[in-house]
Amino acid sequence: MSSADQTTQTKINFAEKDKTYFWNCWKFETKNGQQRWYFDLPTELKDIVKSEADWDKAEAKDFLKHFDEAYIFDKSVNPNSADQVLRWLRAEEVDPHKLIDIDENASLKERVRTSLLNGFSYYETLQEPDGNWAGDYGGPLFLIPGLIIASYITDSPFEKPMQVLMKRNLWNHQNEDGGWGLHIEGESIMFGTIMQYITLRLLGEDLSNPDMQRAQKWILDNGGAVNVPMWGKFYLSVLNVYEWKGNDALLPEMWKFPKWVPFHPGKYWCHDRMIFLPMSYCYGNKVKMEENDLIREIRTEIYTEDYDKINWKKARKQACEKDIFHPVNKWYKRLSKITNGYEKIHLKGLRRKSLKYVRDYIDHEDIHTRYINIGPVNQAINSICVWHMHGKDSEEFKQHVYRWQDYLWIAEDGAKMGGYNGSQLWDTSFAGQALLEANMEDDFPEMAEKIYHFIDITQIDRDPKDHKKYWRDVTLGCWPFSTIDHAWAVTDCTSEGMKTALLYNNKPHVNKANVIDENRLKPAIDWLLFMQNDDGGWASYEKKRAPQWIEVLNPAMLFENIMVEVTYTECSSATMQGLKEFSQNHDYRKADIQKALAKGTEFIKKKQSEDGSWYGCWGVCFTYGTWFGIEGLLCGGLEGYENGNPSKEIKDACEFLMSKQNEDGSWGESFESCVNHCYIQHEDGQIINTGWALLGLMKAKYPDKQAIEKGVEFLMSRQWENGDFPQEGISGVFNGNCMETYTSYRNVFPLWALARYYQYYAD
Repeated sequence: MSSADQTTQTKINFAEKDKTYFWNCWKFETKNGQQRWYFDLPTELKDIVKSEADWDKAEAKDFLKHFDEAYIFDKSVNPNSADQVLRWLRAEEVDPHKLIDIDENASLKERVRTSLLNGFSYYETLQEPDGNWAGDYGGPLFLIPGLIIASYITDSPFEKPMQVLMKRNLWNHQNEDGGWGLHIEGESIMFGTIMQYITLRLLGEDLSNPDMQRAQKWILDNGGAVNVPMWGKFYLSVLNVYEWKGNDALLPEMWKFPKWVPFHPGKYWCHDRMIFLPMSYCYGNKVKMEENDLIREIRTEIYTEDYDKINWKKARKQACEKDIFHPVNKWYKRLSKITNGYEKIHLKGLRRKSLKYVRDYIDHEDIHTRYINIGPVNQAINSICVWHMHGKDSEEFKQHVYRWQDYLWIAEDGAKMGGYNGSQLWDTSFAGQALLEANMEDDFPEMAEKIYHFIDITQIDRDPKDHKKYWRDVTLGCWPFSTIDHAWAVTDCTSEGMKTALLYNNKPHVNKANVIDENRLKPAIDWLLFMQNDDGGWASYEKKRAPQWIEVLNPAMLFENIMVEVTYTECSSATMQGLKEFSQNHDYRKADIQKALAKGTEFIKKKQSEDGSWYGCWGVCFTYGTWFGIEGLLCGGLEGYENGNPSKEIKDACEFLMSKQNEDGSWGESFESCVNHCYIQHEDGQIINTGWALLGLMKAKYPDKQAIEKGVEFLMSRQWENGDFPQEGISGVFNGNCMETYTSYRNVFPLWALARYYQYYAD
């Protein structure tokens, strides 16, 4: 054999390696909740791969081939990945947890206690050293494309193994018809398909791949890329495979409107506002990728006519029918005629002044959130803006690239971008409450202490500077959804964080070196009371700033309720519970809290549907909303069944839940309930829906104990021998049409429901 043959011959047989060998190439770490996945090069390759260029060597290519195959995932079984990579890594790192054999001849109460001990024992193995629980917060399929477009435009590629798993994740979630949905369980739409197609092209795939051909066929069969909704038109324009004149105007001048204008962007819902902000920068500067061979090729692939012959003005309003969840209103069309007309004659001086404000605003958001930004969409677009504003070598842009990793998650279906930089505070608060309701903090003292520690270190420690100038509120003393670095205060997260802290303050065994005392909670109380809207309810991040009618200006087509904050049953219920728990422990503003609770109760009453249910805006769907509705009304003083004379609202709610219980004792609700605004049965019972329904019924002291016990038996029947529970259907949602995964929910809510049964229902 020649020396040349020897250098190209693969010395390591990666085909013989188990998939866990390739899972073990990732290391996961957290610090103060910040989630980071690191690729750890196998020892066998460390002398071969010393730079990115070395991935072209034969052995490195062979490794990547089998590395990719280790993450092949069958979405037909369940589109939801189960965090197998993280859970396998943790099982390798920690000592085996204690398990107790369940005595099938024991009483139900004894079996429930054993199930709880096994469940918490397993869940403790997943707790991070700083006290939080990390997990997959994916689901939406349009997030990673925005990040890949940003990395391509700015010439900031991800390392090769990450690129491989990004592509693998997209292939894993391609639908049978060749397209992709808005989220992992969704049917194919133009926005999902064109964004994945573009991403795969940027990551090196081409039309020699039959699956790329299937995707292209779907795009062309459905009218081509001119039919992508507004967000897609924006992304394609920045990439220079669609013309800016094919977009309705995204005027930066709108930021200079008088503050009294109802549709001033400063009054939008914060997520919409923080996305419009960098979009208006890109539009005002007509930012676009420099033309190259790949850009020219893509232009020939995604349209049904020659690129140079497309009627871009006509394309502005075109959209694939399969994408339209929230049709564009006639009032938006009328306003866009005015803004499009202004763009032709825009005042250069006002444009410069407006863009200066937008640049300052983007820098302000970056600094306050420590370059995480409020969410993944605005993180990716802000990155493009900061690259354009400050340059690739600037510290500002380098901070963005560093924070990209905070949004990335590795699971058995590949690499994805989360809907946030995690759900750390939210998940940890619920886990803490479940443990206390089981009265098992003495059984798991280290877990309890670490929960309190994470609640402590995640309380927001700063207000945004110049917050009034940049349309922000104070945040000091509140809690975020994820981490202290993120630092956007949220009503229900503040309330759940505060409530958990207060409950643990009453547990003397927890080491509270930094006690979350009354003085630390006063700013949160002030903020929550301020946040109550005129209708008595609470929104998410901010008070309502504009009338609800400006939703008619929603151009997205894909989502509802994005233009202005709306009041939610879930946020209102959680806030009321937090306020009441505080008032039971402290006297600060007690009278104001009582008034707020009374107004909140009336709001939740009004939100109840005739059938007794509440629509869930953040979870799937009526089981979630109805659990919060029941908890909120009981918190507000309405009667449950404990005295045999429940209030009508509570009785109706319980009867609604009971009407949806399956023969096996379970509840199972499809995400389609969120989309269609009516209850749609899932084909199978779901442990998370069952947990929510049982929590609501038991909080109301529903008297049909046999029905409750059937639900409890169902939950225990789904628990695995190691104490874990299976990942089932998708359970989170935002803006009515896009679903998100919460891998923590499969552990927390079944255990919480079992805990409530064990403490208050069992004989």
